[in-house]
Amino acid sequence: MSETKEARKKRWNNYGKKHLVGRKIESVRWMSDDEAGDWYDRPIVIHLDDGTLLYPSRDDEGNDGGTLRGQGPKGESLVFPVNGG
Repeated sequence: MSETKEARKKRWNNYGKKHLVGRKIESVRWMSDDEAGDWYDRPIVIHLDDGTLLYPSRDDEGNDGGTLRGQGPKGESLVFPVNGG
């Protein structure tokens, strides 16, 4: 039996909560050339207090680094581009 859209949404929401809720960002930097390997684009790396490293990828398969986008507290657009370091 295939997973319903609602079940998939719930599963991924729970996954995000498990890994992110309550965590603290300890540091931020751009990925080094060595870490990026054969990736052309080096994304931002976010270090969490439990040792987790987060970085945006071009796609689900991890084919290259990606830009992290967001919105600030006053509605301003935030962009953390690739190759920022």
